[in-house]
Amino acid sequence: MHMGEFDLIERYFKRPAHKAVLGVGDDCALLQPTAGMHLAISSDMLVEGRHFLSTVDPARLGHKALAVNLSDLAACGAQPLAFTLALSLPRADEAWLSGFSEGLLRLAEAHGCELVGGDTTQGPLNICITVFGEVPPGDAHLRGNAQAGDDIYISGTVGDARLALDVFRGTQTLEAAAFEQARLRLEQPTPRVALGLELRAIANAAIDVSDGLLGDLGHILKRSGVGAHIDTTWLQATQTFGNGQAAGITPLLASLPWNKRLDYALSGGDDYELCFTAPVNQRELVHAAAWEAETPVTRIGRITETPGLVVLDAQGQPLARRFASFDHFA
Repeated sequence: MHMGEFDLIERYFKRPAHKAVLGVGDDCALLQPTAGMHLAISSDMLVEGRHFLSTVDPARLGHKALAVNLSDLAACGAQPLAFTLALSLPRADEAWLSGFSEGLLRLAEAHGCELVGGDTTQGPLNICITVFGEVPPGDAHLRGNAQAGDDIYISGTVGDARLALDVFRGTQTLEAAAFEQARLRLEQPTPRVALGLELRAIANAAIDVSDGLLGDLGHILKRSGVGAHIDTTWLQATQTFGNGQAAGITPLLASLPWNKRLDYALSGGDDYELCFTAPVNQRELVHAAAWEAETPVTRIGRITETPGLVVLDAQGQPLARRFASFDHFA
């Protein structure tokens, strides 16, 4: 039986609306944010062959499509409200749609983020999500708020997603179990929404790591008019958070040669961890926030008054090498 556009939406994406949403199914959905809150809005696009491989599991792709947007809300310190989905499909493949919608909506329900509208059309596989959240005035972690002397932190672990990508490219080899571990980080990242909320009124500036840690940190430095010194001692071995989670880098990344660790962790990308800055006198509150969010954080450097990003070796001397982050048009 032929499945048309509205049949597709009805079967795979329609869900009952709750109190935050009015008018779903009309030309516009009407959101009712909490009184006195600012709306936080972000949009990300995933294109087949550019952001994901055709072989990716559709449920993982559905998860990632929303996760990368929730990660932007997390970086801002915003509570998710709702999202829209614009989906271009080569054909109405029911098995693919079933998996994709399952992964997408499972993550949406976990974060109380409702699908309130969008569009579907026939064409190359392309997924565009716009997400809406709310944050109290003055509590958003803006990229331009970093202050000289701030500590710099990274949540979770970085580098495994890039490692998985190099295995796909054939430039790196891993045993099956290790590859699946790294692949999961690439295809099903964890948006750090809980940590972003806990860091309200603690962190000064934040960004989510999508194109590479140093490259994304560079956006904070440029917007804030400051510089940074990044330590590398945290890359020497895996640290363990209180609940047993790895912090900084995983044992898998720690087993790689030093230069590979540097490349993957500092410029790999696709980690969707939070890089944030906070005053030195907030260290106890940062760790308390991490504990409440059940998310490891690692202090990796400090903000400097002099512009420029300097990576230091174990002896505190600048590393004489470049770290290139991902650029869509490079």
